[in-house]
Amino acid sequence: MDLLHTAYEPAGEGRLPTIIALHGWGANGLDLLGLAPYLGGGSFLVLCPQGRIEVPLGPTLGYGWFPLSMGATPDLKAVTAGLDDVRGFLDAAKQQYPIDPQKVVLLGFSQGGVMAYALALAEPERFAGLAVLSSWLPAPAVQALPLRSCDRLATLVHHGTRDELIPVERGRESVEQLRSMHVPVTYREFDIGHEISAESLTDLSAWLEQKILSPIILMR
Repeated sequence: MDLLHTAYEPAGEGRLPTIIALHGWGANGLDLLGLAPYLGGGSFLVLCPQGRIEVPLGPTLGYGWFPLSMGATPDLKAVTAGLDDVRGFLDAAKQQYPIDPQKVVLLGFSQGGVMAYALALAEPERFAGLAVLSSWLPAPAVQALPLRSCDRLATLVHHGTRDELIPVERGRESVEQLRSMHVPVTYREFDIGHEISAESLTDLSAWLEQKILSPIILMR
């Protein structure tokens, strides 16, 4: 597998419901791994790949998925290169880990959410669910998406009303774009900043239980 990654593997045999968790700008493959025991009672295989772009943070390094300049529109070619990395990681992970292909969730925080939006909306058939936390859906990314039906892609969006890095208005605008694309989206706001709180984590876990682990299937 080309990307460094961390993994949380629950006990048990057979194919597992799986979350591919994409970190934010300046973080790394360990950043979201700590969520794993709290998601669906720890029943998910959680894989956390690390972006290739190095982000100097004083004496240490963080990582990202594409170069980021605050206030500037992301470069589409750079985003595409990052998407190719994530796509390749997912393909390789399916060969290495006992992934249930019918229960794969793509989760992204902050810049990782941009990647999650772009890949899941372009290739919805790959995923049972999409969870985006404290992020935004850039308009150029929407315009570049192929015309695909996303009306079965269960989607959860979280945003903090006190987010100091990505204002909550950008989260709301993203949700309106999703609704215009007929994506079945659940949107929650929390009284937090650019972070994941105990309350938002509990809500995320409940959504995963409902939509991925034990979905209600309506017969026609």
